[in-house]
Amino acid sequence: MALRSRNAITQESRVTRAPMVEQDITASLKVRHMSLIVALADRGTTHQAADALNMTQSTASKMLRDVEEIFGATLFERHPRGLTPTPLGEFVVSNVRAQLSRLQRFSDEFHARRAGGYGTLTVGAITGAAPDFVARSVAEIKRKRPQLLLSLHGETSDGILEQLEAGRIDLAVGRFSAERHRHIFAFEPLAEERLTVVARTGHPLAGAATRLADLVDCSWALQPPSNPSRQVLDAAFDAEGLRRPTDSVECSSILLILHLVQVSDSVALLPEPVVQAHRRAGLFTKLPIRPEIKLGGFGLVTRRKEPLGGAALEFRDILRARAGL
Repeated sequence: MALRSRNAITQESRVTRAPMVEQDITASLKVRHMSLIVALADRGTTHQAADALNMTQSTASKMLRDVEEIFGATLFERHPRGLTPTPLGEFVVSNVRAQLSRLQRFSDEFHARRAGGYGTLTVGAITGAAPDFVARSVAEIKRKRPQLLLSLHGETSDGILEQLEAGRIDLAVGRFSAERHRHIFAFEPLAEERLTVVARTGHPLAGAATRLADLVDCSWALQPPSNPSRQVLDAAFDAEGLRRPTDSVECSSILLILHLVQVSDSVALLPEPVVQAHRRAGLFTKLPIRPEIKLGGFGLVTRRKEPLGGAALEFRDILRARAGL
């Protein structure tokens, strides 16, 4: 009898509730509900989620039941050691997380404007575009809006698109790094990104390496496999029938790659604007590899069906003008 009762409870926890219509979800869901959804996904237990939100565990448990009643579906699987989102729950968590980020950015801009400022703008940019193209655009909008609170995040394409999807930035200057990005973002080409193979000044191959085959046995400082620059480098080795480098260090930080090249015999494929200052200072030398390794252009990336406004719209126009569009 006890076994039957436990099974009944398990089955009851998996019952799919009658779904409510879409307008009921948006009308009933509160910010506190959304905060709990994200806290449960991040913390994994109602106890830790409750602590994070400064509420009791019983309150969090009741609120979760209310949330699942609003959605008409089970969003979290219950386990002896905690909770994990169901497939539908993962979809809800992702979207709710983005909405909370947008609400926070709205709150920040509201308070900035109320205090007499001129709003906020958060931009993500790939490292290759940031030193020149984006930096000059940032300088221009700051000349026009000196009191604009502007935050600039320089990362890989993976990093900035993750932030864009989560709603933590207003727009991005980068490129798609996964097929799924084409379905959730809009892309507007802006410019080409030039790549160059560099080594420290005084490197044994400086002035001698002219083919990719000359660098097969070199030590390489490489970006992660998901990075577009790494992908075109791997493709270049493959196209020439060469073995990909085995003596390598993978690093997602461009700054650390620059330091590694400077203090060792490692070579690296990096955006030309990133290494210009090092070359002018006599720290790096360009290895004139032929054929040239090319990377597709970068562009303006925005969330689909979410029009830009205010400073973001003005910054987009500045980017377009700098690109000659």
